[in-house]
Amino acid sequence: MTIAGVLALQGDFAEHIAALRRVEIESREVRLPGDLENLDYLIVPGGESTTITRLIEAYELAAPLREFAAERPVWGTCAGAIVMARQASDLDRPTLDLMDIEIERNAFGRQVDSFETDLDIAGIAGGPFRAVFIRAPLIKSIGEGVEALASLDGKGIVAARQGHHLVTVFHPELTHDDRLLGYFLGLGKVNGFSGAGPK
Repeated sequence: MTIAGVLALQGDFAEHIAALRRVEIESREVRLPGDLENLDYLIVPGGESTTITRLIEAYELAAPLREFAAERPVWGTCAGAIVMARQASDLDRPTLDLMDIEIERNAFGRQVDSFETDLDIAGIAGGPFRAVFIRAPLIKSIGEGVEALASLDGKGIVAARQGHHLVTVFHPELTHDDRLLGYFLGLGKVNGFSGAGPK
């Protein structure tokens, strides 16, 4: 049985759990190191990146999360992308450094500057993906091993993949379009793990 964990320290983890339920993947809320046992995937949700990184430190989750990520796919959305980055602007706590990306927090402004737009995303068939940006960060640069999957004209990269890891600076879980979730589940096969794959 495939089980996907959702880091549930803060943020919109409930929306990710609902999306996993839609595609019939069992889920588990992750708050302590022991919650990572026997998981096949992990999602780091949007929220407040400062709060999430402080709670990761408080609950001694950093090392277990990095160990998990060495073998299993991790997907960070919005604040989750910040947590996974090698470097994030104006963050007073260390990131997990799971992907070779530099990211700028609150790159589009405040809450009132939130917006939606249609994106063409590499590897996602079926036409444009409606992306919801809420106090979103922006990927400013990527390392050699990172593939940019989607960009905003004149702004920068908004989705990227490195091996079996994925980041999106927008919120796919706030729509009922589960194509990106299916793409993420398919990344389990990149590292030799026969994951659920897209439904």
